[in-house]
Amino acid sequence: LLRDAPSHLLSLFPLSRRLQVEEQQLRTSSLPAIPNPFPELCSPASSPVLSPGSLPPGEPSTGKYVSGNPAKARRRECCWFFEFPGGLLRVQYRPGSGVWDWRRCRGIVKIFSEDGMGKVVEIPADMTARDLCQLLVYKSHCVDDNSWALVEHHPLLGLERCLEDHELVVQVQASMNSDSRFLFRKNYAKYEFFRSPLTFFPEHMVAWCQETNRNFLATSSCPEIQGYLYVKEVGRKSWKKVYMFLRRSGLYCSTKGTSKEPRHLQLLADLEDSNIFTVITGKKQHGAPTDYGFCIKPNKGRGELKELRMLCAEDEQGRTCWMTAFRLFKYGIVLYQNYKIPQQRKTLLSHFSAPVRSVSENSLVAMDFSGRIGRVIDNPVEAQSAAMEEGHAWRKRSQRMNILGSHSPLHHSSLSSVIHIAQLWFHGRITREESHRIIHQQGQVDGLFLLRVSQSNPKAFVLTLCHHQKIKHFQILPCEEDGQIFFSLDEGATKFTDLIQLVEFYQLNRGVLPCKLKHPCTVVAL
Repeated sequence: LLRDAPSHLLSLFPLSRRLQVEEQQLRTSSLPAIPNPFPELCSPASSPVLSPGSLPPGEPSTGKYVSGNPAKARRRECCWFFEFPGGLLRVQYRPGSGVWDWRRCRGIVKIFSEDGMGKVVEIPADMTARDLCQLLVYKSHCVDDNSWALVEHHPLLGLERCLEDHELVVQVQASMNSDSRFLFRKNYAKYEFFRSPLTFFPEHMVAWCQETNRNFLATSSCPEIQGYLYVKEVGRKSWKKVYMFLRRSGLYCSTKGTSKEPRHLQLLADLEDSNIFTVITGKKQHGAPTDYGFCIKPNKGRGELKELRMLCAEDEQGRTCWMTAFRLFKYGIVLYQNYKIPQQRKTLLSHFSAPVRSVSENSLVAMDFSGRIGRVIDNPVEAQSAAMEEGHAWRKRSQRMNILGSHSPLHHSSLSSVIHIAQLWFHGRITREESHRIIHQQGQVDGLFLLRVSQSNPKAFVLTLCHHQKIKHFQILPCEEDGQIFFSLDEGATKFTDLIQLVEFYQLNRGVLPCKLKHPCTVVAL
């Protein structure tokens, strides 16, 4: 895949530059002696071991023998595979030429989209999750807004987590079960903590150290998270409410009320050797007391239920606080560096990214072009009045087009009812519960939204919007004026000829909504 990409795209994958010299990466001058399964075929001296001198000289490397290939041995060719932390080393001997052929094997990864379709990609062993997302964005012709993520999904356990950008995909796949899979989807909340940290940590859950200035990235001292959590008892179906402390050294529970004394603290999980997952089937599969469950899973475990530390918070804000603090304590400054990398690459990407119309509040302003030169409208009242006048002008122009335009088989009224179907934020006939699931999966940040067909009124639509980690629904009703159909979500006070105009208006103006529309829920097909 990388060889087929344009030359300027290779700069997006800094680790892939070594693909051209991967033959020199794993040399074997100091390889340990490895048992040779076919000494009479492969060694001129009939030695029972594969000595370091039999292979080309190079830098040291260590690994363990995985398997040989008896079928190739009968064709007088021998092949062995040696397992390394970053993948496999394939060693092959051809007796006819007397040449040892050795190379690092690439990883085969299958990625699934949210519609259940999958794509198989071959990647180098040192490709990170960020690099793979960049590759999938390019191949799928998506808009690259640095919000795509690779998700580790365990359907049998009901768990999932977003891979950190620096994690090696091949290594993560090696620790996954056969039923697990990777998902490719949006996650707007991945680094939202760095944009608005005050909304993530309630005062009553954070115990600040005296010497630290609320710095979660400090290496010497950092605050700790505390509060009540429901814990599933090991080997039992019951849950127990316990007072917890999350520190850089691990997750602790108090055996005596809310006491912090060392003799009353019991270590539940170590941060270094574990990962934190969201529990997506807590009540149904694990009998959780609330819907806000999460889980700490050891990296080297077999993925059995008895190895999981199942936890449950009282609300979504509590769960987000615990999970965000876990990531910050485990990765520290690396997490901040992952957040800053897209901003550093912004200049490079702008030269060959597809042009996309921005709707951010920093780049769109209200302007008046009625005079000889344009001017920015600073007065909010005047800006709202100008927006209403522009809306009336749209309607007049559309009515004139209906009267004077050509007799097209697609009437304007029918066009306005279907023009939104191709938009990324329109999800068709999905249920209320399905819209909640999509919002939850893509981050629950302020301004995350989608549009869907109303279940109660087939002629109406519903705007599903997230604000302060709560999901709200606003019905968009059709209304008729002078023989033309308009759409409105404020009972006709503001009318639009189609849903695209409605969305664009509320991306610039909050209106009757609790916040502006910022992030569309997007589902991509690989």
